[in-house]
Order: sequence, then C-alpha cells, then structure tokens
Amino acid sequence: MFQEGISQAAVKPRTHHKLRTTKNRRVLISITNALLGILVPVALLIIWEVAGALNILNPILLPAPSDILEELISLAQSGELASHFGISAYRALLGFLLGGGLGLAAGIWVGFSYSAERLLDPSLQMLRTLPHLAIAPLFILWFGFGETSKILLIAKGSFFPLYVNAFLGIRSVDSKLFDVARVLQFSRWDLITKLIIPASLPNIFLGVRLSIGVAWLGLVVAEMMGSSSGIGYLINDARSFSLTTVVFSGIIVFALIGKGSDSLVRWLEKRMLKWQDSYQGGGRS
Repeated sequence: MFQEGISQAAVKPRTHHKLRTTKNRRVLISITNALLGILVPVALLIIWEVAGALNILNPILLPAPSDILEELISLAQSGELASHFGISAYRALLGFLLGGGLGLAAGIWVGFSYSAERLLDPSLQMLRTLPHLAIAPLFILWFGFGETSKILLIAKGSFFPLYVNAFLGIRSVDSKLFDVARVLQFSRWDLITKLIIPASLPNIFLGVRLSIGVAWLGLVVAEMMGSSSGIGYLINDARSFSLTTVVFSGIIVFALIGKGSDSLVRWLEKRMLKWQDSYQGGGRS
C-alpha cells in the first residue's frame, strides 16, 4: 500500500507536466499560425508603402497604405463610415436571413425527397447561374430603387450556396449509419434529427460561410446600381470623384467585416462539431 501511494504521487507530477507541455505546444502552434497568416499581407504593405514613398506609384490610382489609413480614420471620426456601414449591415443581414433561410429549407426538402429534386432542382440550378449584374436591372425595374430590390438581390445570392450544400450534405450521409439506425430502431423523426441533420452539418456550415460571402457581394452590386446610402454607395460616389483613398477605405471595411463574419461562423462550427474527426492538414493544433 505504501509503495502504491508513492507510485501514484510520482505519476501525478508527470501527468501535470505532460498536460502543461501539451498546452504550451498548442499555444505556440497558434501563435506560429497567426504569424504565418499575417506574414504575406505585412510584407506586401511594406513594399507598397515604400513604393509610394519613392513616387513609383501614381497616388491617384494607387495611394500609399498610410494615406488610406488616414482617410479611413477620418471617415470613422466624422461618423460617416459608421452611418453607411450600419445601413449596409442591416441590408446584408436581412437579405442573408431571407435567402439563406429559404435556401436551407429548400435544400433539406429536396435532399429528403427524390420527387422534389426532379421537380425543383433543374430550375433552381438554372437560376443559380444567373449573375447579379444581369438580374439587378430587372429587380430595380420590378421593385424600384427602395430597400426591397436591394434585399431581394442579396437574398437571391444567399439562397443558392445554402441550398446546394444542404442538399449535398443530406445526400452524402454514409449509408452505413442507416444500418446502425435500423438496428437501434430509430423512428423517422429520430432518423432526421439524430442522424441525417447532424451528419450534414459540415456541409451546411460551409453553405452558411459561402452564403454570407455572396451576401456581401450582392450588397455591393445592389448599392452601386442604385442607392443613396451604404458602403457600396460610398465607394461608387468616391469613384466618380476619383477619391481613391475613400474607395480603398470602403473596400477595407468590406474585407474586414467579411473576414469577421466568416471567422465567427468557423468558430461556431468548431464549437458545434467537436465530434468531427477529419484531416487537419498534417496535424492537429
């Protein structure tokens, strides 16, 4: 008994040391990944700034990063940027919720029903290929220059990524899982909620990420085609006056909010799909 107590006491420090080493390794890997992620952008910004300082670049066509940053700060301090951004965010969110929600529902329905697939999928696939720029004039003609045409244009773009990925996610569920469900005597409701939907969540989350990206693209088209407010309008108005720093400021805002929304969905995906065991590009962090 005494020897066993000594052995257990010796194992505990070793276990704590191993856990601490693993945690430190994960932190080091995270820091390394973050540094690698910003290495290329920082290098490009330095080269760009140096080229601007040496007058190699035309400041009207391609202003230096410091000038763009100064303009961005000025727009933020004046409140103009926040005002336009609030309007754009409202349009993008509403369009995404409308189009993405309908796309998810349609993808689940078509995924579960072969009859619905034969009825709807050919038409939806044809509509999916229509570009925003071709549809935008019709939307303005039908619904005017108000909010309705903008939100519907964003919804049109957000619909298809979620539709396609929800449909593929359901159809790509491993058939062996259905054998397990049959052995466990799952009801149809249990089959849907405990097997099919969870197994298709990776595809659905991918569809959400793509839909959010397309929503911002649709927003730019909608606001540049006919609008008196929003980041897209700010960019288009600045372009007509050759205010390139303002154009770049609007682009930076779109890039930051797009990256932020994508990172949020990825974080939610990791939290909800902890059970997923997939290849991580050479090792887990």
